[in-house]
Amino acid sequence: MSNTPASEVHSATAPEPLGAYPHARRAGAFVFLSGIGPRVRGSSAIPGVDPFDFEAQCRSCFRNVQAVVADAGLPWSSVVDVTVYLVDMKRDFPTYNRIYAEYFGGQGNPNPARTTLQIVALPTPIAVEVKAVCYAPASGASRASGASGAAQRE
Repeated sequence: MSNTPASEVHSATAPEPLGAYPHARRAGAFVFLSGIGPRVRGSSAIPGVDPFDFEAQCRSCFRNVQAVVADAGLPWSSVVDVTVYLVDMKRDFPTYNRIYAEYFGGQGNPNPARTTLQIVALPTPIAVEVKAVCYAPASGASRASGASGAAQRE
């Protein structure tokens, strides 16, 4: 195992983080994505909040995850684990499960391990947040270190 310190990944296309954290961190052969919501980059707009449209929130979250994975220089197939936080499991799980399958399940998708949790609230008025882990073996190390398309922290 390498003693190389973890490096930050900053996406040029996903919404800016709300706090002092990167979009993702590479540690060894893994890239750990921070929690990602449905916001739009460069805007305070959050699809599906007003009026409430959970499907729009899910799709926006999953597109934002795809953006961070791509900006880390990784293929979508590198996603090995996904954790999803819902604020209303009973109301939203069927819609979330259907849309999740479109992005993550089946042939041509990563089919990662998955955990879905209900939580009391998220820091903005959203109903869903996604966290993911990607596996990036050494052959992809130079691509995933933040080169191709990723913005660097100033």
